Amino acid sequence: MESLKIAIFCWESLYAERVGGLAPAATHLAETLAKTYEVHFFTRGWIPDQTVNNVSYHYCQPQGINIVEYCNSMSLGMVEQFKKADRNQKFDCLHFNDWHPVQALHLLQDRNTILTFHSTEYGRSGNHFGDWWEFKEISGKEWYGGLIAKRVTAVSASLKNEVMQLYNVPDWKCDVIPNGIVPYQYYAQVDAAEVKRSYGMDPSETLILFIGRLAYQKGPDLLIGAIKTVCQNHRDAKLIVAGEGDMRQLLEERAKDLPVNFVGYIPDAEYIRLLNACDLVVIPSRNEPFGLVLLEAWSAKKGVVASNVGGLSENIDAFIDGVKVEPHQEELAEGIDGILSNPSQAEAFGKRGRKKIDRQFRWDPIGKKMIDTYARVVT
Repeated sequence: MESLKIAIFCWESLYAERVGGLAPAATHLAETLAKTYEVHFFTRGWIPDQTVNNVSYHYCQPQGINIVEYCNSMSLGMVEQFKKADRNQKFDCLHFNDWHPVQALHLLQDRNTILTFHSTEYGRSGNHFGDWWEFKEISGKEWYGGLIAKRVTAVSASLKNEVMQLYNVPDWKCDVIPNGIVPYQYYAQVDAAEVKRSYGMDPSETLILFIGRLAYQKGPDLLIGAIKTVCQNHRDAKLIVAGEGDMRQLLEERAKDLPVNFVGYIPDAEYIRLLNACDLVVIPSRNEPFGLVLLEAWSAKKGVVASNVGGLSENIDAFIDGVKVEPHQEELAEGIDGILSNPSQAEAFGKRGRKKIDRQFRWDPIGKKMIDTYARVVT
């Protein structure tokens, strides 16, 4: 398509309010598309509108006493900003990300709309149905968004199947378009010995890294349970847990006699130091629709032990570029024990993973796939 004016709606971005993996995914897609097309990004933030890397960012300041009211307020603010940018030249396609801007999708449903599922509330709840009101409200918005959007995309085949089963989205309507990564942003030459010393470790000790939300979905409790077994065979193994979440206090109690260091939220620069200094990255998720941490670890040429679920299962070739185990602490311990017993294997897995990124997860070809989806709704 020679020319397009694209509107992207997402509740987070890299340059204002940022929460998790959705921010880099949506921002880098926008910047990739902006190399060729006019792209506007509608999000929230307490800063003036700006243009970064050819993407025009429009910010709103939502309010609400709970997450549902907050996102409804955000959607109304997005639509107000959208209408201003839509006056002189109409947008060709409107791309919404996850459930947060579904109220905006509702108000603009007569346009050429695409909804991308990065996850589902069912998955975020650990593959079970919740009975609290927020679960029902958010799940309802996901169903409604899948119903009214002209086209739907999912970041993995597993997530597509989940969306089809949960919300009756027909197969013909949903495309699988994975996330990508900018690998050089996660690779750095670091002094691993110095990094380990800064966390109270001896340079000869083995550093295992977990980063993510401390929530049931991400399985940090499985990892804590596994570490006790791992340390029986590898007394030099130490685990650093980076991230915050509701499970932190429980996890700290379970790990009080184990070599585990909870470092909480860390800035990007510190994450890059740890990622490039560690000996192994573990991703013990119970549900993982894609798993950006996997691509980040591969970008740093690190070996990975990950749960055999969702996008992790799809993207890892077992014992070629990573180890896949069922999300149970016994299997997790066995996978970690095996790779720590053969450090050269972990290194080889990381290098092969880095090559896979160039073959499958660069943003330019992924952007072209998204344009193909846009073409199906632009008339």
